[in-house]
Amino acid sequence: MDRWTEIELFVQVAELGSLSRAAESLGLSNAAASRHLASLEARLAARLVQRNTRRLFLTDVGEAFYRRCKPLLGELRDAESAVNEAVLKPTGLLRVTASLSFSMIVIAPLLPEFHARYPELKVEIVVSNRYTDLLESGIDVAIRNREFENDSAITVRRLAETKRVLAASPQYLQRHGTPRTPDELAQHRLLIYNLANQPHQLRFTRNGAVTTVPIDGLLEANDGQVIRAAALKHLGILIQPMYIIHEDVVAGRLVPLLQDWELPRLTINIAYPTRRHLPAKVRCFVDFLVEQFERLDYERRWTA
Repeated sequence: MDRWTEIELFVQVAELGSLSRAAESLGLSNAAASRHLASLEARLAARLVQRNTRRLFLTDVGEAFYRRCKPLLGELRDAESAVNEAVLKPTGLLRVTASLSFSMIVIAPLLPEFHARYPELKVEIVVSNRYTDLLESGIDVAIRNREFENDSAITVRRLAETKRVLAASPQYLQRHGTPRTPDELAQHRLLIYNLANQPHQLRFTRNGAVTTVPIDGLLEANDGQVIRAAALKHLGILIQPMYIIHEDVVAGRLVPLLQDWELPRLTINIAYPTRRHLPAKVRCFVDFLVEQFERLDYERRWTA
């Protein structure tokens, strides 16, 4: 007997309360359904269903088995659907929203390989540093820093973690000196990203001790690339996620500061509308990004 059919039949019996109705829903004869149910009970050596002249009901063992079978059956169906969608060529338009920095640093360099894999899929990048309502704006995929959504209709998947760091150009530090403690930041020019959580306050941690420092900016902007450009022109000390300035740090254009103190880290996540069966274009893009983040070892680079 087919185990899949046995379990599928049992779940239908539990939900419909009738063997004949369960058989009809699966396109089986009553005799075949009885054989499947009997085979399942014989294999498990347990009575799952009790019958009397008026109705059918589950035993205690049957109730427990149903609670475990129901989600497993759903996952198996989703797995089959995923495989079926994976063999299809994703087509149409994929709309992705992300910050300007993430779009420039991460997404744009990966697009040639993505298009080589999925040549019939067009991509539209919607640059935004504010959170967009995915459902209302018709966005398929969003890159976000918050770890959860208030809306259960949005699924969030973690991509990587990144440090937030203070950094300045060598020329700025030559002219203005290097801060050695968080309190010394009050003597320096700060470049502030004003869409950050509590942008005028820095919460440092070192060896379990927490220090909170109020800050005021010589320059404030709602885009990380403006802040980065100003720092590279020696205007002041920026506070940015490491993924934005990693290449500048490696090249020596920017120097990390107060490295024995740590700011709260950010989690980079990918968010998309929750659906039982994801469209192939969304699934392939999400899987592609996850694969590339692992291949390029982004989290290690951005937290080292």
